[in-house]
Amino acid sequence: MSVPHLTLDLSGLTTKADLHMFFKRELAFEDWYGVSWDAFWDSIVAIADMPVVLTLQHWQDFAAACPRDMKILREVIADYNDYVPSKRIELDPPA
Repeated sequence: MSVPHLTLDLSGLTTKADLHMFFKRELAFEDWYGVSWDAFWDSIVAIADMPVVLTLQHWQDFAAACPRDMKILREVIADYNDYVPSKRIELDPPA
């Protein structure tokens, strides 16, 4: 059963690998999960028991260090919010 709300603090995460391993640990992704946006998508929509609302805080360090990957993360969040209308991922503060 999904928890209603989970807030993750992304402070200090400045590489794509660190971000993905953080998500793997904090969201209890499968052992096979690696550093891939495709694997992230598969995990959040079909495998992991995602919270009803997932809030990502202090994402600015990652955005500054990895602007291309932050753009992808924003796209994944938008797609997820459309694809899974009963759940939501949000950035705090909003991007």
